[in-house]
Amino acid sequence: MINRGYGTWVRDFEAERERRATVGDPLWSRGAALDPALVRSLQRFQVGEDGDGSALIGKAERAGDPVYAEAVRLFVAEEQNHARTLALLLAAGGAGTLSGHWSDAVFVRLRRLLGLRMELLVLMVAEVVALRYYRAVRDGAADPLAAEVAGRILADEERHVPFHCRRLCEGFAGLPAPARRAVAGGWRIVLAAAAVLVAVDHGPALRHLGVRRRAFIAETVRLSVPLAAAFTSAPARTPTGV
Repeated sequence: MINRGYGTWVRDFEAERERRATVGDPLWSRGAALDPALVRSLQRFQVGEDGDGSALIGKAERAGDPVYAEAVRLFVAEEQNHARTLALLLAAGGAGTLSGHWSDAVFVRLRRLLGLRMELLVLMVAEVVALRYYRAVRDGAADPLAAEVAGRILADEERHVPFHCRRLCEGFAGLPAPARRAVAGGWRIVLAAAAVLVAVDHGPALRHLGVRRRAFIAETVRLSVPLAAAFTSAPARTPTGV
């Protein structure tokens, strides 16, 4: 298997890991004043971030590119760090975590039934929703600790999206143009549906953060346009401004 240049992504993930170690965690001891609606919302997102990623890592390893597989392992580690920091944020606000949530169970089961290419498509739905959600928390949370944690996670998600876009673009490069357009259209429909579900399920928290449900959906759908074009067009290109 040809090395597709994922060494750059490995170095990026490693550099970010070193930067996190140098900067250290937020100051948890200052505590957090979290609105009950935001607590419930963060608990659900924490469940979604909390997974061992073994299925994705296994599929990446079977794809035959060890450098890409290493980049995926580092990506999974960042997602696990998100779960850890969200749990600590909730603890700082006097709240615990959930043992599970139906939406995450459905999402994980769907991903595990699919191959690498389709799993990444499903994963990208969650990543794009996360872009808008964590931006809302960063910009709308009155609590400084919550805003800081959301900002850190958002910065990671903004790096994750182009990483997955590149692999998806390679994965769909062999399909005819009409088939790639069909994939892009189908993915955008699924993303729009997911945005609606999140807007409904997390509506009270979004309202607390100053974001209307319709605006959340519209802005998430808007993000899907350049991203869908990026991972279903050839040659590969990285979207900007997400």
